[in-house]
Amino acid sequence: MKGRSNVSITPRVPDKARRPTHVAIIMDGNGRWARERNLPRLDGHRRGAEVVRDITTYARELQIPYLTLYSFSVQNWRRPPEEVAGLMLLLEEFCQSERGTLLNNDIRLTTIGELGRLPSSTRDALTHLIEETADNRSMTLCLAIDYGGREELIAAVRRLAVDVKNKRLNPDKIDETAIETRLSTALLPDPDLVIRTSGEKRVSNFLLWQIAYAELHFTEVRWPDFGRENFAEALRDYSTRERRFGGTGEQLKSAKLDGDDFVLGELPADAEALGSQKGTGPC
Repeated sequence: MKGRSNVSITPRVPDKARRPTHVAIIMDGNGRWARERNLPRLDGHRRGAEVVRDITTYARELQIPYLTLYSFSVQNWRRPPEEVAGLMLLLEEFCQSERGTLLNNDIRLTTIGELGRLPSSTRDALTHLIEETADNRSMTLCLAIDYGGREELIAAVRRLAVDVKNKRLNPDKIDETAIETRLSTALLPDPDLVIRTSGEKRVSNFLLWQIAYAELHFTEVRWPDFGRENFAEALRDYSTRERRFGGTGEQLKSAKLDGDDFVLGELPADAEALGSQKGTGPC
């Protein structure tokens, strides 16, 4: 599948009932896109920021309530200092240029990750836009910035340890909910669909807990070339998946024939934590 086209064609998308509630994207390929065109890497990131605007707007048009974008990982600090500085500046520019887009489309901005390590001007720009859009309800755009899945889990375990030490939590009561409420995504549903661009087939430390049952879609298209048709293709792929969450295909088909919700059987008593509402539903 090729990337962007100059021809305006309305992509074919699944019915709303078969679209994901939460899409998470690993936006990969900015640097390679630039290198292939003999351009500075930052030009690839700048083009990628334009795609963020388009895909966010498109997701809002499709009434997808949650979109999470892997914007800057903990490991990205290892990149050349001039590239990191350029990325921080692009993030500030994004907050300024996309303010109207978020407000006009009733999109709430939120973040996960360690904003405290960002330059103060970048952090202030993000914080201000988060506050300005806090009352928007039609869609949530979550930017993962200075984020890592392992780092997030370590922080959650430390919070658990402190609560146990201070006798606020009985170790025997530690379950899925105890962990989930201590993650930075506590107020977000788990992703239903994860998209990774640019041909790599790995999750790269992204939402390791949260994507346990997510569907994965990989595309060769570089992020700067990723367009609405590519996003629609991922949604079409998702709509063909049979999601069972550990149940059977027969259970799912029977529920559909009867017009009922798909309900899993009971778990053993010592595993009831795994049957929380967040993890129950079609796989």
